[in-house]
Amino acid sequence: MSDDHERHDSDHELRVSKIRDGTVIDHVRGGQALNVLAILGIDGSEGEEVSVGMNVPSDRLARKDIVKVEGRELSQDEVDVLSLIAPDATINIVRNYEVVEKHRVERPEEVTGVLSCPNPGCITTGDEPVSSRFEVLEDGVRCTYCETIVREEIASLIET
Repeated sequence: MSDDHERHDSDHELRVSKIRDGTVIDHVRGGQALNVLAILGIDGSEGEEVSVGMNVPSDRLARKDIVKVEGRELSQDEVDVLSLIAPDATINIVRNYEVVEKHRVERPEEVTGVLSCPNPGCITTGDEPVSSRFEVLEDGVRCTYCETIVREEIASLIET
């Protein structure tokens, strides 16, 4: 494949998928785009304009997903939770069709009030007004209160 052909393909991709204002979440691990939408609370019911690419070729990852959300910039809490399921992601803030900010997600040391503990005996799952708090591990999260460790399906614990 010639350089000219590759350049044409990327130009075409950009032309098709540019957004005016919002957030582009790039370099999401393949197959995680729907979990990204779950974290952001996007299910289409609010009329959000969303573009999703799943399992597209990537230089950095073998395959990647990409999520583009028109008219929305992410909060730090959203980025923190996103980092748990998409540690290689880059966040691009777009205004008037131009990327004005670009940064990699950084895994926080802990997340508070964004995940539900799967342990039914945990103090955070009862009637007590205790917010969940998880320590972020290299390969998962650990509940600060009951020490339950979660390595798989972190997206399913997201509080909505």
